[in-house]
Amino acid sequence: MTHITMRRFPAEWEQQAAVLIAWPHHSGDFSNRLAAVEQSYCFIALTISRYQPLIIVCKDDTHQQRILSIVGDNAAITYIQADVNDIWVRDTAFISVETDGKAELVNFTFNGWGEKYPHDADNALNSKLLQSHPFQGLPNRTVAFILEGGSVESDGAGTVMTTRQCLLNPNRNSHLDQAAIEQALHQYLGAERIFWIDQPNLSGDDTDAHIDTLARFCSANTIAYTSCDDTTDPHYASLKNMEAQLHALRTAADEPYQLVPLPMPRPIFDEDKRQLPANYANFLLINGAVMVPVYEDDHDALALQRLAGCFPGYEIIATPCRPLVHQYGSLHCMTMQFPDGVGLVFR
Repeated sequence: MTHITMRRFPAEWEQQAAVLIAWPHHSGDFSNRLAAVEQSYCFIALTISRYQPLIIVCKDDTHQQRILSIVGDNAAITYIQADVNDIWVRDTAFISVETDGKAELVNFTFNGWGEKYPHDADNALNSKLLQSHPFQGLPNRTVAFILEGGSVESDGAGTVMTTRQCLLNPNRNSHLDQAAIEQALHQYLGAERIFWIDQPNLSGDDTDAHIDTLARFCSANTIAYTSCDDTTDPHYASLKNMEAQLHALRTAADEPYQLVPLPMPRPIFDEDKRQLPANYANFLLINGAVMVPVYEDDHDALALQRLAGCFPGYEIIATPCRPLVHQYGSLHCMTMQFPDGVGLVFR
């Protein structure tokens, strides 16, 4: 009798074993604003470590000592030394999948968001993690399919949400058509239903419209999404179009989703007058808390209030992320969670 492998892509609100981040350093992209970025990183690291273990990827002994001088000696924090091209581990670290009921680390191919940036070290990160505690010896597999964690959202029950602009972009898996990509998402993530959102990227986003900047599952029947009510905003028309698409979606029980609009912060620009992709959809779920990116903006309070309504019983934590968007990402982009059951071994 042929065995049929059953796979499931866990939802982020399921119990977690740990979160991984990669700490920026003076020779990286954040070098011109490292002090401000490290303040955000310190807040994020200390917050996560209050709720669950945190794994920090750092460059070398000197870098690790610098981080220790910032966050202090913390029993909940484990360090792994590895080279990275970028700190956005949401897109480079393992994606955790249940295979026949057992957690497995899946190493997808990373190509620098469509060959935009150098990525050899990022693509090798997972093999480096496997050589280190707490990942050593864990069930894992490598697949020849280009996929970034920020490009896919899961409800934990077989529904995956993504964007056409990213997964169907010829700069990722150009030899595969939509049907073949859907088959890959079924094969590798257990996707039974795929929601294809047609939405261009936010200004300054160079990921080709990752879903984690646009729309997020908060439960099996709730989606929070980036919205815009300012008719003069260049995002207005496209985000209204996305909103209409979300209204048309149905749960597995054939009911409409509860939709929660998140405002857009006022535009933030870099030194070259390029708008940066600040948004509130890039929140991070940890055990018992939701960390929400904030930007010293009038809309921060409304975003916190609306997400609090999505996660009753969770602590809602305003998390300073304004410095992070200067490298075109935010809180969710810089983190990767690993669910309970994956078998992480902490000394």
